[in-house]
Amino acid sequence: MSFSYMDRQQSDNELATAADVVVLVNGSGTVAAENHLLDVNHSMASSPLDNRVIGQKENLVLAFKTLGVVFGGLVTSPLYVYPSMPLKSPTEDDYLGIYSIMFWTLSLIGVVKYATIALKADDQGEGGTFALYSLLCRNINIGILSSKRMESNSSLLSTNLFGESERQSRLGKFFERSLVSRRVLLFIAILGMCMLIGDGILTPAISVLSAMDGIRAPFPSVSKTWVEALSAFILILLFLLQRYGTSRVSFLFSPIMGAWTFFTPMVGIYSIIKHYPSIFKAVSPHYLFSYFLRNGKEGWLALGGTVLCITGSEAMFADLGHFNRSSIQIAFFFAIYPSLVLTYAGQTAYLIRHPNDHGDGFYKFIPSAVYWPLFAIATLAAIVASQSLISATFSVIKQSVVLDYFPRVKVVHTSSSKEGEVYSPEVNFTLMIFCVAVILIFGDGKDIGNAFGVVVSMVMLITTVLLTLVMIIIWRTPPILTALYFITFFVMEGVYVSAVFTKITEGGWIPFAISFILAVIMFGWFYGRQRKIEYEVTHKIDLDKLNLLLSDPGVQRVPGLCFFYTNIQDGLTPILGHYIKNMKSLHEVTIFTTLRYLLVPKVAPHERIVVKKLRLKGVYRCTIQYGYADSLCLEGNDFVTQVTDVLRDHIRNCPDEEALISSDEAEISDLEDAKVAGVVHVHGKTRFHVGKNCSWFDRIMLAFYEVLHSNCRPALPALGVPPQQRIEVGMLYEA
Repeated sequence: MSFSYMDRQQSDNELATAADVVVLVNGSGTVAAENHLLDVNHSMASSPLDNRVIGQKENLVLAFKTLGVVFGGLVTSPLYVYPSMPLKSPTEDDYLGIYSIMFWTLSLIGVVKYATIALKADDQGEGGTFALYSLLCRNINIGILSSKRMESNSSLLSTNLFGESERQSRLGKFFERSLVSRRVLLFIAILGMCMLIGDGILTPAISVLSAMDGIRAPFPSVSKTWVEALSAFILILLFLLQRYGTSRVSFLFSPIMGAWTFFTPMVGIYSIIKHYPSIFKAVSPHYLFSYFLRNGKEGWLALGGTVLCITGSEAMFADLGHFNRSSIQIAFFFAIYPSLVLTYAGQTAYLIRHPNDHGDGFYKFIPSAVYWPLFAIATLAAIVASQSLISATFSVIKQSVVLDYFPRVKVVHTSSSKEGEVYSPEVNFTLMIFCVAVILIFGDGKDIGNAFGVVVSMVMLITTVLLTLVMIIIWRTPPILTALYFITFFVMEGVYVSAVFTKITEGGWIPFAISFILAVIMFGWFYGRQRKIEYEVTHKIDLDKLNLLLSDPGVQRVPGLCFFYTNIQDGLTPILGHYIKNMKSLHEVTIFTTLRYLLVPKVAPHERIVVKKLRLKGVYRCTIQYGYADSLCLEGNDFVTQVTDVLRDHIRNCPDEEALISSDEAEISDLEDAKVAGVVHVHGKTRFHVGKNCSWFDRIMLAFYEVLHSNCRPALPALGVPPQQRIEVGMLYEA
């Protein structure tokens, strides 16, 4: 055990700030779970962007901006789909079958699953696999969030797609009872998030590399090494732009994607008229089934490349927090979907007449008269394509951090009006390093395409599973519709997954390696947080024990105002007992302070600071509540002033009925005197003491957690507390 004054150390009390929305406020989202802290009134939450009534003009502007952020990966997929397919002497019927597969994939997965259904499954305006998981957590007691049902203004909860029932479903009760099922669900959610991050690494790599490879057609002397180096340089510039925020980036990128979305289908229409006007007969499912009957295993293996036609569709859902549902749907239905259908039709029409050009299926079908303008647009569009998954990665990292499944990283809100628009410097530069490494090490586009296919299919399958659970447990969708949804998409995406898994040794191992590293980090952090929570809940200090500690004649009440930070809402941190026993003192006015993160965008100003008098003289509790888009602005003296002002009003308006404390005015006078005498902020720094009785698993995981914790961002300095007012109390927790 140790006691020390430290200026720049980390705190286990996980204090949070607007600039680092990262920090998990109650010490962990799970602490809130154990103590049922997330029972939030509807009045606390401001409506997310999607639920606000906005004008048609604003919706159209947002829809235009989505082109540069959300749909870059999806609309540029024609650059690499055909080159990624292992086709051997394809015939006219083969190409018609392939186009039929792509058409129905885009229609079912893009239109029905994502644009129509998934976008309605937002969690307070946020999307993605982890948002689905947190949504389930808040509606069933699976040990992550409070079992108390939180009223929400989420479009999912206020306007259910198929209606709702007050009774909990049998499946929900099963998850609450079964520890194994909860852990499996957690693993699925973590895997989906890790795969999406892998997507954020591979999308920029394959998009830019595929576009830049077009320079080798007119200039064969340009080597692949130069193409890889130029692609890496372009990606570095792209990541350096991220700090300016999604809105500014989208205004720069959207005109580029608008040009791409318009011109590529124009070329497609020209190719259809010139080469194969009857291409749209392939819309008939007959060509799809006959393709598999005719080609057997080879047709199945080709799905590893065909699945890339839907790349970036997950970003449509994961980037929901950056825009709103209506704007994304408008852009997809009226621009993206028609553009892709016509572009792939044009490519296929060209390849039917030139069947051996599938290895360069995009640039070969461009007429020579517009080759260079389209090459320039393709290059710029590929750069923009990277943005959608980069933005999605920022979103899912933020979601996992605030739920305490990932070490604290800095998350900056780059917009005051959009809660989901965030940027993380550490994540950004890590992605940049991985993207450049993938290009330089695995420069072959086919290898990256194989890895990309694994990521795309796995994320789609995981989203299908979680969305099915949402339908059953929360939406109470009629069983026949739920079964129709699940069977259709699980079978379809399962076939895709089985095809891409054959490419594991040919580059497909890359996303699994990335996902494994991320999953180990997430599990190690979560395990360490859980063990700390268990210790604190078991050894928490209640008021009776605090009164007993203060009754010791050797313990003095010293002048001054102390903010003592504690993780626990229905008790006090064990560090308090350690502090009193060793320092033999407690300040005359002590405010036990808990920062409480709420899964809502904003908390009403009058409910931001909640104070309460305890049954001991000069002892109070203060809870600071905030949402993920709140700016606390609680720095230095402003923080002290705001809390003491609220406490003064509380003392006047809520007199002590038990008369255990002196008169209100005397109590207020003591508060002012303590404030003048000096303010100090006490928080804990804890570590695990791993004894000889600990298992080898605990030794490894807790040691790994300590490494993560010692290297993640500190929390207290972000509150603006002057260094001379900080006291850090060190304590060892028995593992």
